[in-house]
Amino acid sequence: MLIRANILERIRTGEVTLAFRRWRKPTVKAGGTLRTAIGVLAIDSVEPVPLRRITAKDARMAGYKTLAELSSFLTGRDGDVYKVSLRYVGDDPRVSLRESLPTSDEIAQILQKLRRMDERSKHGPWTRTVLSLIAAKPGVRAPDLAASLGRETLPFKADVRKLKELGLTESLEVGYRLSPRGQAVVGEQPTS
Repeated sequence: MLIRANILERIRTGEVTLAFRRWRKPTVKAGGTLRTAIGVLAIDSVEPVPLRRITAKDARMAGYKTLAELSSFLTGRDGDVYKVSLRYVGDDPRVSLRESLPTSDEIAQILQKLRRMDERSKHGPWTRTVLSLIAAKPGVRAPDLAASLGRETLPFKADVRKLKELGLTESLEVGYRLSPRGQAVVGEQPTS
């Protein structure tokens, strides 16, 4: 579920507490969380709602000036309309993780996780290659990085997200870079 930056800031302050989307199938679940550029959001409820039941107050709570503006956003899209109740719950824990330098024991654990990722991969070992590529080319677009490896963009980005979960990479406005944690791990990887 993508949310515009200006709306994310208003969610953080509590001014916006709703979102409306048209989906064939919801991409978030009640009780779940959503990591965003501003941090983690809690998804309190996700319920289908007829478009005619949405009020002007609902539209304002979703960050729209008028009901007509929200209706225009939802018109012409496929799927049912869903009302999502959400709230800001805190910073993304990956931010502090990627800034923390790992101990030698943590590095050994991370390297073991990377080996397991490589072993389970349908396209062969990739973790060291991707980390090295990001280290060598920070801020380069994901499609360009993927193409340099002869890979498709979406599976490449999915792999980078796995590295991000370990706190090894961070997304930039364009491309990625290694985090301090990632730099420490790359420095420990064998070169053969």
